[in-house]
Amino acid sequence: MHIHVLGICGTFMGGLAAIAQASGHKVTGCDANVYPPMSTQLRALGIALVEGYGAEQLDGEAAGADLFVVGNAIVRGMPAIEAILDRGLPYASGPEWLRDHALAGRHVLAVAGTHGKTTTASMLAWILEHAGLAPGFLIGGVPLDFGVSARHSDSAFFVIEADEYDTAFFDKRSKFVHYRPRTAILNNLEFDHADIFPDLAAIETQFHHFVRTIPAAGKIVVNAEEPALARVLARGCWSGVERFAGAEIASGEGPPAEWRVAADGKVTHAGAPQGHVRWLADAPLAGRHNRLNALAAIAAARHAGVPVDVSLTALASFRGVRRRMEVRGVARDVTVYDDFAHHPTAIAATIAGLRRRVGAQRVVAVLEPRSNTMKLGAMKALLPGSLAEADHVFCYAKALEWDPREALAPLGYRFSVHDDLDAMVAAIVAFARAGDHVLVMSNGGFGDVHAKLLARLAGQADRAVA
Repeated sequence: MHIHVLGICGTFMGGLAAIAQASGHKVTGCDANVYPPMSTQLRALGIALVEGYGAEQLDGEAAGADLFVVGNAIVRGMPAIEAILDRGLPYASGPEWLRDHALAGRHVLAVAGTHGKTTTASMLAWILEHAGLAPGFLIGGVPLDFGVSARHSDSAFFVIEADEYDTAFFDKRSKFVHYRPRTAILNNLEFDHADIFPDLAAIETQFHHFVRTIPAAGKIVVNAEEPALARVLARGCWSGVERFAGAEIASGEGPPAEWRVAADGKVTHAGAPQGHVRWLADAPLAGRHNRLNALAAIAAARHAGVPVDVSLTALASFRGVRRRMEVRGVARDVTVYDDFAHHPTAIAATIAGLRRRVGAQRVVAVLEPRSNTMKLGAMKALLPGSLAEADHVFCYAKALEWDPREALAPLGYRFSVHDDLDAMVAAIVAFARAGDHVLVMSNGGFGDVHAKLLARLAGQADRAVA
């Protein structure tokens, strides 16, 4: 089968294309932004790419395609999709195609939640790999232990990051309702995606649609600390449920949690000690949120038949995920990190994790409020609190619909706002001193600010030596 993927350079659609190609299909695709690293990865697989959404590709690279797979970035009015509709050509959404061609007949383990999906799905895939189950997977980031975001395999198991974003222009349900998992993690739930959801209640409804797809023989691993998830399950649940929480949460607060993890990594199940979560010394996995991510992955893997001790051994060798507290380099004794955090809760958790690691050394936060939710200003009131543990904050304010200076005013003198990227880099370099930790947070490329910072810092060091 020849499939042509519209919006192929996104992480999800690019992963889908790789899986399709590995499973024997001819794959071509197009995107408005055909650029590395995804374009390089896809071309290395022999996948022909078209720049843009012009209708002429239907008579070029896409000629004779048996199916057009449509990403959720595609909207009515784009010439390619208008031509597909006018000609009556067959099309499907990415989640639909994945369900029918990659997930059907497999034990699907789906990881849902506002935060931690990529890290938890990566942990879970690594546990299954360590257990010899060789799972297929599609994850919204690149686990360092695999080096790719998606993999086709003949395994009975498939791990998928279950995103609540909408499916396609013709299907406004969340992507995850298509995946039909046997094991599901509900990691947490907060308001996000203000561009498509009016409020938290609307997202809870989509999560309940997801719950409705899980069979009675399935298992839902749910965070007992999250009131929104309790409300989701209270609307109806027909599957087995296991809850997890931090050990410091009193048992009388909310539903009981079978799984617990303490601050020292000690894991218990039904009160019985199971061992400890341990990380590699250089793994970027500090923080309570990563202990909870690990606990959820352990519980889900157990439902797939993996003993807890095997999971703990696997996690002890887990190296993390690119763009999750990833050290991009050190120059002039200043460490520069890259992190995907873009929601206030994730920002706070990321800074807290780094703070615990570096103690009294300065944490310099560099933030690009780039997500659609952030651009709309829906979370601006929460930003000062989420950034409170940073010693100074640099905010890149280009293309925002609100004034970050006003929003960040509660931070006092501990912030600066810039509209020019190069000027911001110069200001950060002037501010930085030996021993600092510069934490860059964005869900985009951020103009490769990490490399620019390291180059400028290294240049300063060279001049100082001269």
